[in-house]
Amino acid sequence: MDELQEFTDPYSADTGQEEEQEKYVTFKSGNEYFAIRIEYVSEIIQIQPITMIPESEDYVKGLINLRGKIIPVIDVRLRFCQEPFEYNDRTCIIVINVNSTIVGLVVEKIAEVVEIREKKTLPQSSVGRSDKAQNKYVFAIGKVGDYVKLLLDPERLLNDVEGPSAEQAGGEPALKEEEK
Repeated sequence: MDELQEFTDPYSADTGQEEEQEKYVTFKSGNEYFAIRIEYVSEIIQIQPITMIPESEDYVKGLINLRGKIIPVIDVRLRFCQEPFEYNDRTCIIVINVNSTIVGLVVEKIAEVVEIREKKTLPQSSVGRSDKAQNKYVFAIGKVGDYVKLLLDPERLLNDVEGPSAEQAGGEPALKEEEK
């Protein structure tokens, strides 16, 4: 618990040095808020018709046609083994680019874009249970004001060794950046 205390207490000494800050897009999934580095986010679009892929994992919702590009889509709640939800007008697709692989993430709603200072993060292994599905994809916990956000590792999210990647699940390769 000492690590958590260090995490929540603001540093009082000003070193006079610029501190490393990362920008994150935050979104809601279930009762929790997650964040993904903005450098991975290509765009955020409204939910649109998704073509299902037979015999794929439950969390792989299918494919979308985004301005002529075919992109696999993953439902984040199902990926985290949470209860499914009914898509509505707040439901969005975050289109991410991870190592030149383009994938869409269906999320309940976008919260905000935030800056999280490095000293306001705590490694995920320091708190919580690592056996929960969503914790496999979390690399750190970030403090934003009075709230915490679970910081996602998009590479783990897409390439979980326990299940097929988005590319394998659909039988179609995910769109590579150079194919744009």
